[in-house]
Amino acid sequence: MIRKAIAGIAALVLAGCATVAPQDYAREKPVLDLRQYFSGQVDAWGIVQDRSGRVIKRMTVEMTCTWNGDVGTLDERFTYADGTKETRVWTIRKDGERYTGTAADVVGEAKGEASGNALRWKYVLDAKREDGGTIHLDMDDWMWLVDERTLVNKTSFSKFGIRFGEVTIFFRKR
Repeated sequence: MIRKAIAGIAALVLAGCATVAPQDYAREKPVLDLRQYFSGQVDAWGIVQDRSGRVIKRMTVEMTCTWNGDVGTLDERFTYADGTKETRVWTIRKDGERYTGTAADVVGEAKGEASGNALRWKYVLDAKREDGGTIHLDMDDWMWLVDERTLVNKTSFSKFGIRFGEVTIFFRKR
């Protein structure tokens, strides 16, 4: 009896450690195709939270997105609640269900995989620090298409496996 209880608890613990993969969303609709969603004008609103969950930044984003075949340009213009502004221009390449992306503050390439209504990106961001320097942060970036015009993006950022916080952004296609 005790062995069965221990085995049951162990199974629950191991199941809780399993990671979510894009394929877990394979049957979800509508299907997310970055070329379709990020085409034209897209607006977004979001927050950055520290590891305690406290909101440390609020932002709006205006995007202009264009594609030439399987190569896209996503021009993001951030405006933060404190009035600061930031721009990030992504170059995205689609290869089947996989995507790669580059931007000036991304170290190397972002690598992503789509399945169903979801996409998962992983990349290293050369993030600005308050003291004027930068830090390389590991970004684990998920997107889920809710409907044809609405997309939710949640990104956790970490260094040496220690989670520092999360970014949550809601996108709305015009």
